[in-house]
Amino acid sequence: MLPQEILSLLTLFCVFRASVSVLDEDDDYDLMYVNLDNEIEGPVLGTEETVSCDCQQEHTKWDKLFIMLENSQMKENMMLQAMDEILKADLQTLKAELSQLTADLAGTFATAVEKVTSQIVSQVEQALVRNSDQAEEAKRLHESEQGKVLEHVLLLSHNVSSRLGRLESVWLRKSEAEAQETAFQQDKFSPTRGDNLILNSLWKELQQTRAELKASQKWAAQHLLPAGCETAILFPMRSKKIFGSVHPTAGMTLHSFTACVWIKVTEALNKTVVFSYGTKLNPYEIQLYLSRESAVLVVGGDQHKLAVKNVVVPGKWVHLCGAWSSENGSASLWVKGELAATALDIADAHTIPDGGILQIGQEKNGCCIGGGFDEALAFSGKLTGFNMWDRVLSTKEIAAQSGEDACSIRGNIIGWGVTEVLPYGGAQYVS
Repeated sequence: MLPQEILSLLTLFCVFRASVSVLDEDDDYDLMYVNLDNEIEGPVLGTEETVSCDCQQEHTKWDKLFIMLENSQMKENMMLQAMDEILKADLQTLKAELSQLTADLAGTFATAVEKVTSQIVSQVEQALVRNSDQAEEAKRLHESEQGKVLEHVLLLSHNVSSRLGRLESVWLRKSEAEAQETAFQQDKFSPTRGDNLILNSLWKELQQTRAELKASQKWAAQHLLPAGCETAILFPMRSKKIFGSVHPTAGMTLHSFTACVWIKVTEALNKTVVFSYGTKLNPYEIQLYLSRESAVLVVGGDQHKLAVKNVVVPGKWVHLCGAWSSENGSASLWVKGELAATALDIADAHTIPDGGILQIGQEKNGCCIGGGFDEALAFSGKLTGFNMWDRVLSTKEIAAQSGEDACSIRGNIIGWGVTEVLPYGGAQYVS
């Protein structure tokens, strides 16, 4: 499309040539002029009366030429305006079509990207889950193998320690016999200086080996779980948010019970809750808690309690059992399979109601808004082998709970490793 200036020049040139040819032909020019004059000029109305003119004003050739040029310019402007309007309409239509196409492409592209992204995220999540499962399985296998190796090392250390003890006792007896013999025959059988140096070196080596075995035994006892248990729950610190929720296998309407647990407390305050069962009416139906070095069993309320002193050592595993019967209110506490305390008239004729909340490491009380948890009562340390029965176990059965492979014996109300125990707020299962 030519620019507007070039188009205007071409138009003027064409008009000029046409005007020249028209001027050569007078008759045709007069007719054209008359028609043009009729279109442009109209009758002039006077204010009072119309003045008629018999003669028509004559126009020169140049006047006629300029009039034609003006008409041509008007037609050119009209054509340009019409072309501009057509182009504007076409541009608006094209712009609308492009906008619609862009919106359609954007929607299609966004849908495709979202679909591909969701597929990639799903694949990544599946891969992460598989990797996590594989890592957990490898971790469990490694910890199981490590536990077996530690048990084997502990057994070997016990055997070597006993053998060294026997060797030391034999050596001491031999030394005493030699000393007695040399008392009578000092001159004839007195040991040489070299023999004394060898015996002193052997004695020092035996003492060092024995100290190393004791250290390895102490380390293994701290890292291995007791009674053949494979898992424990770690409470890393005292916190009102850290606890474990226990869902009993059977109903909690009880006329008697026995509850046993292995614990290794980091630090015990005036009241450190091991486990607690309570209802809305009475949050202290059953409790076993620590008070410094003491263990306390509560049944039916805080006024009914039985305590045993000097049984808890921070950082060391201890096995506790509490038993109770409503028949005569008999209650007993057992430490490491042995009877430590007993009493009568502890909540006699009382019935533990069902529908309460059983928790480990905390108690649900009225200390806070809405009946929350108290940080000062929280348990910190490790806990395992938590079992409960709906009867009073015999002395032999309680003693078996603290023996080797005791974790294979499970209660009918709570069975460790079978009953659902959910840790919250940072508590976690460890091996």
